Amino acid sequence: MRDLMLPLDDRGFAYGDGLFETVLVRDGRALLWEAHLARLAEGCARLGLPAPPRARLDPLPAACGAGLQVLKLVVTRGSGGRGYRPPLEPEPRWGFSATAFDPAPLRWFAGVEVRLCELRLGRQPRLAGLKHLARLENVLARQEWDDDTIAEGLMCDSEGYLVEATAMNLVWLHEGRLETPLLDQAGVAGTLLAALDAETPLQRVRAEPQRLQQAEAAWVCNSVQGVWPIRVLRDTEGAVLRRWEVAADDLLRRLAHPLLGYPVGSDT
Repeated sequence: MRDLMLPLDDRGFAYGDGLFETVLVRDGRALLWEAHLARLAEGCARLGLPAPPRARLDPLPAACGAGLQVLKLVVTRGSGGRGYRPPLEPEPRWGFSATAFDPAPLRWFAGVEVRLCELRLGRQPRLAGLKHLARLENVLARQEWDDDTIAEGLMCDSEGYLVEATAMNLVWLHEGRLETPLLDQAGVAGTLLAALDAETPLQRVRAEPQRLQQAEAAWVCNSVQGVWPIRVLRDTEGAVLRRWEVAADDLLRRLAHPLLGYPVGSDT
């Protein structure tokens, strides 16, 4: 991490009091950059901390160098405050790292297996949608399996409604409509999800896993990995709940991958 030295009293380190963004950078150009900065600005406003200056953020993608890189930007509230009480005038810390990235094209075209997670996400509308640093729920959910054939785990909230995957958003096709879970109680509002919604309307729904099982197609997606069609859905014990055929002319990939510079078909 560059430019970010965290003392023990940093509130991001101590309490997860901060935000982060992971941005796909191609040859020094950030993909969906405006969407990432908009989400970061909203998160800072909702947490009540000053956002990093735009003039210092805009040069970061060019500093990542050639090829595909993942730029990770971290913002914390900084030090100060006794216990949980934050300082009245925070002095945020922020820093970034750049890591070479190798995508997984087989998952784009062959699809993936996913499973339902036992862990339930807590509902907290004041944090819903934010990519905040306190991600222990996702960490615990990802601990539930150690089988490399399972690419992702799908999480429900405490009421049993679908929210997201551990590191990706969830979309499915139901009766000809693209649907995605409502993220007003929990979950991360993905930047690729927002870009897809601008391309074609996504219906936000409160749905239990049974609705996903009835879908004509389903996907997990994010702004780094792109779109992975779901081929197999398993329950928490590993039993198959549903199988789908992965279409060569995949709807969501056609919409999403041009936004990330990824191929739409296996022959492109």
